[in-house]
Amino acid sequence: MQGKTVRETQRNFVFRAKIGEYEVEINGTRKEVLKTIKELPSLMADVYRAFESVKPKTVATLTVKTAAAKEKALTQKYPKILRTKNCGEAILRTLETDWGKWRPRTIAEIKEALKANDLRYPGRTLAGVLMGLVKKRKVRRWKTETGYVYILAENEVLT
Repeated sequence: MQGKTVRETQRNFVFRAKIGEYEVEINGTRKEVLKTIKELPSLMADVYRAFESVKPKTVATLTVKTAAAKEKALTQKYPKILRTKNCGEAILRTLETDWGKWRPRTIAEIKEALKANDLRYPGRTLAGVLMGLVKKRKVRRWKTETGYVYILAENEVLT
């Protein structure tokens, strides 16, 4: 047993042992404590059973995904958009979806969403087109800890 502590006083003898999350302290006369220690294995079994019903149960779940399931999950992660004539239109259609409106997106996220729709544009092209959309006030951008993020600009409605 690890963490044994034995302390003897004039009238009392104390034995304390901690194993994992369980701790036992036995006190009394030296003779009583030593006799109880000999019975400790059966006592600990009884204590363990007593607390077993109140101990929270730990459940582990193991999920195995196949390559096809992983690819399906990847394509469902991004929105589906219709074919477009150019990169700017593709970006706007992507940002108009719930995926694009849910939170501001980085260039890398936009690039992956377009890639999931079988639209491949270089990062520099995306950056340039996004900057043009920002200047036209169709897209808003600001800097965060992860870099610049982009979201569709809201049109103000005048009443």
